[in-house]
Amino acid sequence: MNPRESGGQQHLIKENRRTWTRVKRNYELYLFLLPIIIIYLVFKYYPMYGVQIAFKDFSPSRGIWGSEWVGFKHFIEFFDSYNFWTIMVNTLTLSFLSLVFSFPVPIIIAIMLNQMLGKNYKKFIQTVIYAPHFISTVVLVGMLNVFLSPNSGLVNHIITWFGGEPRLFMADEGWFRPLYILSGIWQETGFSTIIYLAALAGVNPELHEAAIMDGASKWKRVWYVDIPSILPTIVILLILALGNIMGIGFEKAFLMQNDLNYATSNIIPTYVYEMGIQKAQYSFSTAVGLFNSVINIILIFTVNRIAKRMTETSLW
Repeated sequence: MNPRESGGQQHLIKENRRTWTRVKRNYELYLFLLPIIIIYLVFKYYPMYGVQIAFKDFSPSRGIWGSEWVGFKHFIEFFDSYNFWTIMVNTLTLSFLSLVFSFPVPIIIAIMLNQMLGKNYKKFIQTVIYAPHFISTVVLVGMLNVFLSPNSGLVNHIITWFGGEPRLFMADEGWFRPLYILSGIWQETGFSTIIYLAALAGVNPELHEAAIMDGASKWKRVWYVDIPSILPTIVILLILALGNIMGIGFEKAFLMQNDLNYATSNIIPTYVYEMGIQKAQYSFSTAVGLFNSVINIILIFTVNRIAKRMTETSLW
């Protein structure tokens, strides 16, 4: 055996021994990780076994292995379908608008809360904006239906008081996106704000003291101290958001969807549910879902590479 190869193997054996020594020494920490690893293996990785039905004409009686292999037939069928571009435009438009309007709000609120002097008032505001995060999606959509009801809804009562006519907000395709985005901002802003507040808590106070000594105003201290300090956190969350731009949530869109707003509410997740569960086209719906996942993977790698080159901050 080549002496160099023998030395490399010995080095590898030593590294493995060191690794196992660290594992044994800190076995309690690895036991804490074990439930999460099991959950991911069972609910994330094991279901990938069924992805192959996207390339088959799946029949429940034949099973996955017994079904006929058809290659990219279902992908081509989706790309050639009459509503392909409508679904893609709806998905991308809703995702992009949600990102544009939702992403900056927690940053702004976190900076405002960080500048507050009254601790009790600050805690009260944090509690108020964080509470909606615990409301389930079903309850949230139910609240929208109650408040926007044309007969008994508070919003339409206010409109009629000012001489206007009641509107069917939930049945108007033009109102689907604004309602989806605004309700999302109301529900999730508080949770995201906590992340930025934690990042702001790590800002070195000496930087603010130096800025005050130089005569910097509050606005300049926010612009030149706070924002640059939390920029890595902003970039990481932006990468995750852009990488998941095709993975917009199914539940709220499905619950808000009806025949009258279907033209704008029909997005990829609801389309997969419609074709897979309601119409039992399992292979076709799996192909659509796999296409969506592949686009998300490509996006997150691309955005991560761009962010790393521009800001030297990335996920990996």
